[in-house]
Amino acid sequence: MILCCGEALIDMIPRPTTDGSEGFVPHSGGAVFNTAIALGRLGARVGMVTGLSTDMFGQQLDDSLRASHVDTSRVIRADRPTTLAFVKLTDGHASYSFFDENSAGRMIGVEDLPVLPDTVSALFFGGISLAVDPCADTYATLLAREGAGRAVMMDPNIRPGFIRDAARYRNRLTRMLALTDIVKVSDEDLDWLYPGPEAQTDKLANLRRSGPSIVVLTKGSDGATASLADGTEVHVDAPPVTVADTVGAGDTFNAGLLASLSDQGALSKAGVKALTAGQVQTALFLAAKAAAVTVSRAGANPPWAEEVSPSLTTN
Repeated sequence: MILCCGEALIDMIPRPTTDGSEGFVPHSGGAVFNTAIALGRLGARVGMVTGLSTDMFGQQLDDSLRASHVDTSRVIRADRPTTLAFVKLTDGHASYSFFDENSAGRMIGVEDLPVLPDTVSALFFGGISLAVDPCADTYATLLAREGAGRAVMMDPNIRPGFIRDAARYRNRLTRMLALTDIVKVSDEDLDWLYPGPEAQTDKLANLRRSGPSIVVLTKGSDGATASLADGTEVHVDAPPVTVADTVGAGDTFNAGLLASLSDQGALSKAGVKALTAGQVQTALFLAAKAAAVTVSRAGANPPWAEEVSPSLTTN
């Protein structure tokens, strides 16, 4: 099982009302939540560690997870509010205003963490859950405690406006990256992590030296490139598609990558270290194809397996 560890929240998506004014419709979301949903739809065995409220939005999130075959047995429930993210769409690109104080997701502590069985073979971390306390330190503790014998992927999905203590955040990411096998970043993430004048190739090399065996750089419509431990680079183009919006695209990409590696029998510590260029190419192909389906329709609505390929390893 792949265990996705991080936020589940409600995206308040703008929609026109009957009188022509703009209202907001609650959609289940969150970067790590979206990755879990996409994994479930792609047929991977997946569960989630997150904090869910007992309020109506928490129930909506729970229902959404179950509907996409995500195991919720390790969800941490609390009588606190659900995180809300109000979304503004500009030319299909999303910006967010978060309401997260004292939320069920944010306030989970180390004492709330479940014991993980051996059936959990991989861990995924990322999103805003790595930027806010106390949950950020809780997830860092989970990785330190449980990551040694499992494949670990991280997508920091850095949102600078959400980070109140940059030094603390960088320190946490540094510790977590040292325990990570696969990291996916955008070019904006890379420039935030390494703000100096170095060339992008040097920044990628620095990131790989920090711990991960595989570094994946995504560039939207320009596709994605993976840098392997030996310096080999593997690239896939983004499939041509008419973009409805980009909400959840990167999260779906993460799921496609993990689902393909799992399908190939390579989603383990040793398996990731031994990945060939061909295996990575196959995984990137599914990741890009799944993300293309997501951007072709409104909201974070990842594809089911039959929408991308009858066999996850066929490209």
